[in-house]
Amino acid sequence: MTHKLLWLPDIEIVRIGGDWPDDAVIAELARRVIGPAIEVAELDMHAEAELCLVLSHDAHVRELNRDFRGKDKPTDVLSFPAGDGFHPADPLIGELVFSAETVARDAAEDGRSFSDHFIHLVLHGFLHLFGYDHETDEDAEVMERLEAEVLSRLGIADPYKDHPLATET
Repeated sequence: MTHKLLWLPDIEIVRIGGDWPDDAVIAELARRVIGPAIEVAELDMHAEAELCLVLSHDAHVRELNRDFRGKDKPTDVLSFPAGDGFHPADPLIGELVFSAETVARDAAEDGRSFSDHFIHLVLHGFLHLFGYDHETDEDAEVMERLEAEVLSRLGIADPYKDHPLATET
């Protein structure tokens, strides 16, 4: 069965800090990957859906990671689902919080462009918002397979096969 893409969520960008490209670039990178993610993972999307991208820095993300995950260190992306599914009164799917320094550092260490790495992180965080996880080997395999398929559609190398990447969202 072919899954038809009916809607892309509206994207809201919130800037807290860090050295980020302008909002139009960030939104375009996110839109580029969200459509294929919805199709490949067969996610239900509604016309009123919204996604918030929070562009931040290591200190802020470290604090969030410590407070919500018990890990006192910065990470590349954190996912905060809005609730138990779509509600017309509150169409927010969730928030993805990114650290500029960690995203840039990880991209450079892996020899990947900022754009390709950021696209992967949007995808990774977006899948988390819909319940995908990598807490067990089996769950990680499912999530990584979805990510690899979506990235392949975009002409981006599989980060787990071609560039081992330890995302901790």
